[in-house]
Amino acid sequence: MIHIYDTTLRDGAQREGLTLSVEDKLKIARQLDKLGVPWIEGGWPGANPKDGEFFRRLQLEPLTQAQVVAFCSTRRPGGLAAEDKMLAAILAAGTQWVTIFGKSWDLHVTEGLKTDLAENLEMIRDSIEYLISQGRRVIYDAEHWFDGYKANPAYALQTLQTAVAAGADWLVFCDTNGGTLPQEITQIVSDVTNTLDPQRQLQFGIHSHNDCELAVANAIAAVTSGATMVQGTINGYGERCGNANLCSIIPNLQLKLGYSCLPDTNLTRLTQVSRFVSEVVNVAPNDYAAFVGKCAFSHKGGIHVSAVERNPLTYEHIAPTQVGNERRIAISEQSGLSNVLIKANAMGLTLTKEDPRTRQILAKLKELEYQGYQFEGAEASFELLMREILGQTSTLFTIQDFQVHCAILPKRDYANATQHHSLATIKIAVDGQNILEAAEGNGPVSALDAALRKALSQFYPELNKCYLTDYKVRIIDGGAGTSAVTRVLVESSNGLHRWTTIGVSDNILEASYQAVAQGIEYGLLVRSPQTCSLVDVK
Repeated sequence: MIHIYDTTLRDGAQREGLTLSVEDKLKIARQLDKLGVPWIEGGWPGANPKDGEFFRRLQLEPLTQAQVVAFCSTRRPGGLAAEDKMLAAILAAGTQWVTIFGKSWDLHVTEGLKTDLAENLEMIRDSIEYLISQGRRVIYDAEHWFDGYKANPAYALQTLQTAVAAGADWLVFCDTNGGTLPQEITQIVSDVTNTLDPQRQLQFGIHSHNDCELAVANAIAAVTSGATMVQGTINGYGERCGNANLCSIIPNLQLKLGYSCLPDTNLTRLTQVSRFVSEVVNVAPNDYAAFVGKCAFSHKGGIHVSAVERNPLTYEHIAPTQVGNERRIAISEQSGLSNVLIKANAMGLTLTKEDPRTRQILAKLKELEYQGYQFEGAEASFELLMREILGQTSTLFTIQDFQVHCAILPKRDYANATQHHSLATIKIAVDGQNILEAAEGNGPVSALDAALRKALSQFYPELNKCYLTDYKVRIIDGGAGTSAVTRVLVESSNGLHRWTTIGVSDNILEASYQAVAQGIEYGLLVRSPQTCSLVDVK
């Protein structure tokens, strides 16, 4: 069995731009608990009020199965563990398990701590013995272990021997700078475990950083060399380039190497937990992440799609459902008939390879992609295209004309800032009636969106709940300067479903109108329109 030790709430929170509130930490901890992670490092009590409050809250409402771990360094040089305020805060956190880190590298002892090698050993011994005397169990993180061992192997071994003699339950090899290679991990972990523990009575762990893009590989190398605890973070969050990504480590160990990390039924929650944590920490998910990314099991090329349809093993190393993910078939100019048929089936449309409309859809797709459309990110627009060719659409409204007027006015509160006001007028035809409406907005797209919905709301009153919250564009041919073709993606929702539509034009407002109008059209034609809402625009 491999013991998974999550440090998202402590080491992961050291990622630049990532900040967690107490509530955020509690939400993540409870998700990890449900996932079956046995060890959750909650933070450094005493380092800040937030971490102290986190541990206090968990004392009142404990987790169901996971051990919550408090983290701290060894005592300061020249003092006593029993009088150290940091260790007092650790004890106040009330956790059974404590992780403390100490120096393995003589350079850090003399240059960082400004003390001698003997005192560093005494700091390790005194801290561990004191915590154990207070009824705690100790995980010892050997900081900078691999750099220290390569620089001075005899002294590095002394630090671990001191921790063992003091009573530490676990010894964790830390690649703190993230610069060690997998073959070095394998050799050093094997040599050290054989030297320290020829009878195989000690328990070893690995804590790797991703500065060389090797944190996952290094963690796996350590496990195959004798480590039985892996420390890492969800989505690989962490300082500098991040920590070892548990979302990759766990399925690799469990599905590829046969180690038990989580209950099999819990492994299917991995993708959901990855995305939940991404949402809580307000970091956009990595669509291309292994195992849990949106594109991890996405197929675009026609040959690939055709083969996967016959046998998923041809282009999928595992079944996506094993980690709670799903297969996606992308639609693009590289698509074949298989892509179209699979997408049609997923959308509830009946098509066959022999149906001439199938080739008509594929030809239209490739023609539009040549013009700058990209349907793999706008599946609702592709569905509308298919339904139009299949004769399953109707004309809900027709644009006749629109104009947008923009003005820049001084902003009263900021001397050097400006506030943008836009007025849009739009003329559309609905059921033979010509409608002229105007609306203001904070920017031209906001005004255009408001005018369109205002004109349509008397015919489709459910659209009063629509709103546009964000706007982003992609310039397709940047060399064309201000005449460049622009691509706009709009994501819409009815509260239960989300769909994405696209607009392309050398006029950014025209592209925006196309995307917004298609989003409304799709909501009215395909999805229940009762709570239609534009929630994101890319």
